[in-house]
Amino acid sequence: MLLLGLMCALPAISTDIYLPSLPDVARDLNTSATAAQLTMTAMMIGGAVGQLVIGPLSDRFGRRKPVMVGVALHVVTSLLCAIAPAIIPLIALRSMQGFFNASATVVAMAVIRDRFVGADASRLMSRLMLVIGVAPLFAPSIGGVIAGQAGWRAVFVALAVFGVVLWLVVWRRLPETLPPERRRDGGLRTALSGYRALLRDRHFVALAVMPGLGVAVLMSYVVASPFVLREGFGLSEHQFSLLFAINGVGLVAGAQVNAALVRRVAPIRIVRVVLPLSLALTTVLLVLALTGVGGLWALLVVQWLVLALVNFVPPNASALALSRHGEVAGTAAAFIGASQAGVSGLVSPLSGLLGGDAVAMAVVMVGASVAALLVLALATPAYRRDGAWTG
Repeated sequence: MLLLGLMCALPAISTDIYLPSLPDVARDLNTSATAAQLTMTAMMIGGAVGQLVIGPLSDRFGRRKPVMVGVALHVVTSLLCAIAPAIIPLIALRSMQGFFNASATVVAMAVIRDRFVGADASRLMSRLMLVIGVAPLFAPSIGGVIAGQAGWRAVFVALAVFGVVLWLVVWRRLPETLPPERRRDGGLRTALSGYRALLRDRHFVALAVMPGLGVAVLMSYVVASPFVLREGFGLSEHQFSLLFAINGVGLVAGAQVNAALVRRVAPIRIVRVVLPLSLALTTVLLVLALTGVGGLWALLVVQWLVLALVNFVPPNASALALSRHGEVAGTAAAFIGASQAGVSGLVSPLSGLLGGDAVAMAVVMVGASVAALLVLALATPAYRRDGAWTG
C-alpha cells in the first residue's frame, strides 16, 4: 500500500510542491497569473493523454516496465523544467512531466484491480488516499522552504530526486501482477478496440467521469488558493502552507472514513449521498464568497468541509467502474485516470479565467458538483426506484 500510494502520489506531489511558487514563477518569467496556472493545467492534460497511452501498454507488456520507463523520464523532464527559460517552454515541459507521471498512477490502479474487486478495491483505494493525502500536508511547506532558500527552479530538482528514489523502490519492491498468459497482444488496433468496448458501456463511462468532476472541485481550490489566500486575503507563505496542510487533514480524514464506511455500505450508496451534500456545501461556499459573511474564517471552515467530502467519490466510482472490465484493467484504469485528469485539468483553470478570486473558485466548485450529480442521476440507476446496483 505504501509503494502504490507513493506511485499514485507522484502527480500530486509534482503539483503541490510547486504551488507556493506560482506567484514567483509569474514574476520571474514576466507573465500573468493565468499563464502560470497553465503550467498546472498542462501537467494534468499531459497526464490524461499519458494514461490513455500507457494503460494499454501495461496490459501488453506487464505492469513493471511502463512505470519504470515513465518514472525515469519524469526525472529527465523535472531537470529540464528547472532550466526552462520562459513560460511557454515550462508549460510544454510540464505537459511532458504529466505524461510520464501517468505511468505511476495507471499502473498502481491496475495492480489493485489485478488482485481486488468491488468493496475491497474501494477500501484499498481509500487507504491509498492516506499516502496521497500526505502530499497536501507537507509538499507545499517543503516546496515553500526550497523556493525560499534556492528559488522555484530548485523545486524541480527536488522532484527529480524524489523520482530517482521512487524508481529505485519500484525496481526493488513492485511485483509483476500481470502474468504473460493474461497479457493482450497487438498494437494500436488492440488498444483502440479496448477503448471502444469501454465507450459502449454507458455505466462505465459515467462512473469513469465522476472522479474527474470530484477532483475538479479539489483542483479548483488547489490552483486558485495561492492567489485567493495569499494575494486576496494577504496571507504569508507560511500561513498559506499551514492552511493548505489543515485542508490536507480533511482530505485524509474523508478518505479514511470512506475506507471504514465501505465495509458496511455499498460504494454506490455512498456516492449517491455524498454528491448532494457536496453540492449543498459548495453552494454555501459561493454564498459566503459573494456576501463576505463571516469573513475568512467562515470561508475556510466551509472549504474544509467541502474538501473533506472530495475523497468519497473517486475511490468508490473508480472501483465500481474497474469491476466492470477486469479483463482490460490497465486500459480501464487508463480511461478512468485520463477522464479524471482531463476533466479536472479543463475545469480547474476556469477560476483564473473568471477572475481568480474566492467567488470564481466557488463558482467552479458548484459547477463541477452539479455536473457530477447530473451524471450520476441521468446515466446510472443510482436514483431509480428499481435501480439496485449490480456492479
